[in-house]
Amino acid sequence: MFNQVARLFTGVAILMAAAPTQAQTSQKPTIILVHGAFNESSSWEGVIRLLQADGYPVVAAATPLRGVKSDSAYLADLIDTIKGSVVLVGHSFSGMTITNAATGKSNVRALVFVAALAPDTGETANDLLSKYPGGTSGSALAPPVPLGGGAHDLYVQPEKFHAQFAADVKEATANIMAVTQRPIVDTAFGEQSGSPAWKSIPSWFIHGTGDKNLPVATNDFMAKRAGAKKVVEIKGASHLLMVSHPKETAKLIVEAAREAQSGTGGSGQGR
Repeated sequence: MFNQVARLFTGVAILMAAAPTQAQTSQKPTIILVHGAFNESSSWEGVIRLLQADGYPVVAAATPLRGVKSDSAYLADLIDTIKGSVVLVGHSFSGMTITNAATGKSNVRALVFVAALAPDTGETANDLLSKYPGGTSGSALAPPVPLGGGAHDLYVQPEKFHAQFAADVKEATANIMAVTQRPIVDTAFGEQSGSPAWKSIPSWFIHGTGDKNLPVATNDFMAKRAGAKKVVEIKGASHLLMVSHPKETAKLIVEAAREAQSGTGGSGQGR
């Protein structure tokens, strides 16, 4: 099992190194996949395989999870290294990252929110997570790890990871994800978002009805507000639906990428 995980990490690293060069020679947009809190880049493995099979250059970005502003600046710098058009895909907390990083980037042509937060100006993750009842992620967190200066790193208790985040993922896979999770600093949840790119860039949303972190009502509210081109709801899918439903996730990303490539995406809000 550990050898398989090692090969997976190596494959993602090679993918990240190769993707910008591929993008320079491909007419298809580069797809940047951004993982969320308590997660890491290899969670996109199934989606990556499908996108590559369809000829898309892909970057599975390793986001620092240090805050909205800092994570967005990090992603914006990565976007600047990509030649040609870009489709940004964010999961969970990193929906905030993609909508901030894309602002002012003329080569970002589409935003795909995978069980992800899509904030408006001044909103925080806490604002969105508490907007509608149903999210229970707080009860699964482990004791905070002090970082100094009053901040803390947050982790999910490994024994609660499967049920809370990945109920429809194979237990063995969820157990590996639980012990390879990346923490997020607690102050990130109270940090205000900047001007959202979804007001000017077309957006697509996908979520599951079995998500215990992000209520369906919250997803519906954000998608409607953003004027989403399309909303896909997967019955029973967990918060980690890109792991349990890579085909549906990749299909929506490809749809967004094709519109981005054809130039028919149009503007963001108000469609």
